[in-house]
Amino acid sequence: MQKDTKIKEHPSCFRLDAALTNTIWTSKTRIMFSLFGKKKQKATQNGTKEFDGDAVRAIVVTDLGNIRTNNEDVGLFFRVAEGSIEKKKGCLLLVADGMGGHNAGEVASRMAAETISHEYVKQNGTVEKSLHKAYELANGRIYEMSQRNKSMKGMGTTCTSLVVVEQTIYFAHAGDSRAFILKNGSISQITEDHTYVQELVKNGEITPEEAHVHPKRNILTNAMGTKPSLRIDTGKFALPFEEKDRLMICSDGLYDYITNDELARILGGNSLRDTAHELVNLAKQRGGHDNITVVVAERVPVNKPAQEKETRDYDIPLTKEFDLP
Repeated sequence: MQKDTKIKEHPSCFRLDAALTNTIWTSKTRIMFSLFGKKKQKATQNGTKEFDGDAVRAIVVTDLGNIRTNNEDVGLFFRVAEGSIEKKKGCLLLVADGMGGHNAGEVASRMAAETISHEYVKQNGTVEKSLHKAYELANGRIYEMSQRNKSMKGMGTTCTSLVVVEQTIYFAHAGDSRAFILKNGSISQITEDHTYVQELVKNGEITPEEAHVHPKRNILTNAMGTKPSLRIDTGKFALPFEEKDRLMICSDGLYDYITNDELARILGGNSLRDTAHELVNLAKQRGGHDNITVVVAERVPVNKPAQEKETRDYDIPLTKEFDLP
């Protein structure tokens, strides 16, 4: 990720991720999630993971892009398979885009994904309160590590999450990764960028079109882990998540190269796999100067049997076991 904050820029730190599926066991609960975050894999490896659940079908794709030799992005799909917990907590989609020197960006984005996915499930409050608390904990842990380790000083990450509980969509957000919904052929951005140019747009100083090509569009005004406190946008999206709708979260390595009209056309296309790869390939054809990560999801039609599908371009362990405290 090549990002600026108001105090620093880290253009030389990158991350390579590999697809990793973890299974977390407790006495009653099986938690499964697709996580891009395995360190020290070969730079030619990119990842794709598909999941076909009972209510939501999803795909996670990450790519180094054309320039980077390391991938600081994380993409995640997470759900609790135990019925009563899944009904309350739904499924979680997340993208984090790290920044920091000496590989610290990959540490920050991985910590964000792992902390939020674990802590969200453990919280007893509403979905929004649980997300907010999970984000607070992730921010604190990343910031604390950056203070303890000189090589990680100033590390941070964007983090954008969606939770789907039946037909309701909740969101939590910090930074400039983006969440979208495609409904009836029209695309809407669910989150608002925490960037310098977005502030200019809100103040009426520039147009959204001008912001898209502004030379300072990568300056973040808010990122997880860079300060003891964090601005966290949380909420419930106004419209329901219905059949034929699609959700998408992506890093700026994708949306920097693709207009919203193009996103709507491609998201309204064929299979999730074809859609996700078309988006990534288009971003690469137009430059691909950053890592590219996208999570795309759709509702499973009622009464359709669910099955898990897995694809990968390399050999790595795909299952780990953990105990939730």
